[in-house]
Amino acid sequence: MSQLKKRDLLEAIVGQPASDGDGVKLTRVFGGSNSARFDPFLMLDEFGSDSAEDYIGGFPSHPHRGFETVTYMLEGRMLHEDHMGNRGLLEPGGVQWMTAGRGIIHSEMPQQDHGTMRGFQLWVNLPAAEKMQPAHYQDLPADAIPEYATGNGGSLKVIAGALELNGAAMSGAITGKSTEPLYLDLHLTPGEQVILPVPGSHNLVSYVYEGDIEVHGEERQAGLKAGRLGRFDKGDLLELKAGGQGARLLIIAGKPIGEPVVQYGPFVMNSEAEIHQAVRDFQQGTLAG
Repeated sequence: MSQLKKRDLLEAIVGQPASDGDGVKLTRVFGGSNSARFDPFLMLDEFGSDSAEDYIGGFPSHPHRGFETVTYMLEGRMLHEDHMGNRGLLEPGGVQWMTAGRGIIHSEMPQQDHGTMRGFQLWVNLPAAEKMQPAHYQDLPADAIPEYATGNGGSLKVIAGALELNGAAMSGAITGKSTEPLYLDLHLTPGEQVILPVPGSHNLVSYVYEGDIEVHGEERQAGLKAGRLGRFDKGDLLELKAGGQGARLLIIAGKPIGEPVVQYGPFVMNSEAEIHQAVRDFQQGTLAG
């Protein structure tokens, strides 16, 4: 039996300020150029402000085709509505996993005019064979997200995928996806250490949104502070240790698709011709069939 390999930190990425929708201020953690190294993931945005002017405009009606969006709310309330008459209210701790498939036109609007709005949106690519499937949703309230104790005072929310921790099997709310995504929200107490198994075939990133962690680096101990994304080398195990203030972080891994990616705004396909078709379909009102 071969020895299990710890994943080394390859690079630390600092998210960039951005604006989307109707002036919503956010941090683009990754996305855009050189996206192949994150395959099957396309983008991760963090939004968070206690100033209503930073989020009140929301995300008015807009289209998507060819991928999935995953919205995870930490604080605040956001209403989703689409052209098919679907409505869903995202509240603190809730998740919406939306498969845009062949097309959807929807809006995401804040349901508050004061207080904090905070959370994340992850874009997950679909393989070519699945891009033109009908759109559908999985809307999950906070109590539908399994949460497990780490054994040393911390906790682990398993949004998607399955893993073992300290010999115990842990299964998430979302399973059965072809890209086999693993999406975790890990809370560690000060100085707490965990070792998580991750499939060796998967690309892996981790985003620290509070506190800081030490991670296994190339022949050295490396760290990630709040607001930094770590991208890891191939391996079987992810070893993490929280700093003196503890840490809260997302761990995101998935099986690479390995297909060409051509993106034009909210359309993600495999060729320029398919992008042109998506634009025509949108203009002609046939994006979603």
